[in-house]
Amino acid sequence: MIYYIPNLLTCIRIFIIPMLVWAYYFPPDYWGMPVAAVLFGFASLTDWLDGYLARRLNQVSKLGAFLDPIADKLIVVTVLVVIVDAHGHLSILIPSLIIIAREIVVSGLREWMSELGRRESVAVSMVGKLKTAVQMLALFLILYYHPVFGLPVFEIGVWLLNVAATLTLWSMVIYIRRAMMSAG
Repeated sequence: MIYYIPNLLTCIRIFIIPMLVWAYYFPPDYWGMPVAAVLFGFASLTDWLDGYLARRLNQVSKLGAFLDPIADKLIVVTVLVVIVDAHGHLSILIPSLIIIAREIVVSGLREWMSELGRRESVAVSMVGKLKTAVQMLALFLILYYHPVFGLPVFEIGVWLLNVAATLTLWSMVIYIRRAMMSAG
């Protein structure tokens, strides 16, 4: 079960975290930041790929269902902490705190619904999927940092991070409403 391809991809995502942090902080930052962004981009793709392969290859497992959200939260929270540390802008700090708080609240909500036997009531919504896509793109751009073809990549990433924070709040409200209706 641990040797299922999706589970291996999830483990790779976890093992990428220290490499990403090392690359980001390793001087000179003109190549460290892009390397960290590429590692994050690869990890983001494995997040999508492991779920797709689990369903496609009929390799859905309890271990994978447990590890996948942990790997997602570990890498996202790590990157948020790194970029807050590196840049210290309120425009990064506030959405980062919102995203981290939402992850904690929704994880607790899912645990509570599981105990009630109603975990499906807090299944991922379309807003949650959109939030994840915007968040991953924002973090990739912020990590990359350097302008590309004159485009202010970092600033676009910060703007998208704030959009992701808004979607984060929206999706959290959806999950809380569903849980409250389901709990009776």
